[in-house]
Amino acid sequence: MGLQLHALQVNDARLQPVAAKVLAGERLDAADGLALYQSHDLLAVGWLANFVREKKHGNVTYFNVNRHINPTNVCVAHCKLCAFGRSPDSPGAYNFALDEIYKRAGDGVAEGATEFHIVGGLHPDLPFEYYLTLIRGLKERFPQVHLKAFTMVEVGYYARISKRSIRDTLLAMKNAGVDSLPGGGAEIFHPRVRKIICDHKVSGQRWLEIARTAHELGLRSNATMLYGHIETAEERVDHLLQLRATQDITHGFVTFIPLAFHPANTGLAHLPGPTGMDDLKAIAVSRLLLDNFDHIKAYWIMLTPRIAQVALRFGANDLDGTVVEEKIYHDAGATTPEFMTRAELERLIRAAGRVPVERDTLYNPVDRVKNPMTPPRVSPSRSDGFVPETSLTLNL
Repeated sequence: MGLQLHALQVNDARLQPVAAKVLAGERLDAADGLALYQSHDLLAVGWLANFVREKKHGNVTYFNVNRHINPTNVCVAHCKLCAFGRSPDSPGAYNFALDEIYKRAGDGVAEGATEFHIVGGLHPDLPFEYYLTLIRGLKERFPQVHLKAFTMVEVGYYARISKRSIRDTLLAMKNAGVDSLPGGGAEIFHPRVRKIICDHKVSGQRWLEIARTAHELGLRSNATMLYGHIETAEERVDHLLQLRATQDITHGFVTFIPLAFHPANTGLAHLPGPTGMDDLKAIAVSRLLLDNFDHIKAYWIMLTPRIAQVALRFGANDLDGTVVEEKIYHDAGATTPEFMTRAELERLIRAAGRVPVERDTLYNPVDRVKNPMTPPRVSPSRSDGFVPETSLTLNL
């Protein structure tokens, strides 16, 4: 793996006991997590995270060919953190007809997609049956594609509007064809933060309860943390440790994705947003604290391809996927492209000194030679001037 233990140099005395624990394979506690967040010795923090990452995954970095589908941006929540949601009569509000969604899904299959990532707003007028019909229609038309659909926040909303228990709501989703759940809506679990940034969403404890119930029913999920707004380092650590405690019980989380807050066009537009230091530290600390999570994702849409490449040396072992037509973070000012081809992702990974492996949603390798499915789309000419970052390598 090319990682020498004697190469570690720690310039922050607070990290010495943390480093000793990491190298000994011991579990870190809240004080350790806080020390990692408060340290300015970013290279030492990154080295430790890379040490754990390479113990787990060697030089491999995963990606997938997926398609994002956002059925509607109409939402009753009006969260301060969000630039995506609209009132029904607002400019830019939309609600796709089912046939339009099936068409977009078909385009994804033509591009070789193995996953549909489906999330949207909490629409005041759409019944729960609309979403079940959507899932049934996708599963009937594209049975080979994994349906990763509806966050814990959406599940909580569907339970309320359909007057069902969380368990019955999840069972209805599973029976309709949902294969797993995305990890969005977790934000920061602490009540102080949620009261300010997303007061109308489910509470942090409710989010965790829904995740536990989904896992009990055999529906695995992802988990996230939104950082870089009003949260403290202590609240980030608390968030991560609550996820870790849940994973100890259910073993149902597939991957963890730190999400960088984009303040533009939100109710928190006065905030500066996270820096590159914040991004890399969020990746590294999550890799070190979440010892029972197999995978940490550097979501290139939010981080930019450049930072995502560096993150592959700071604990991340996944870049997400081709995505296609991402709306939520671009409405909040993300300047990254809305899609990336399979070839571009592989090139980014190789340029960072890693070995690309295409995966499905549950991290089974996809062999395009033995199982070609539909060939991935050839890279089109770009009209936005985007050039993949193909030359950045960081060795720690």
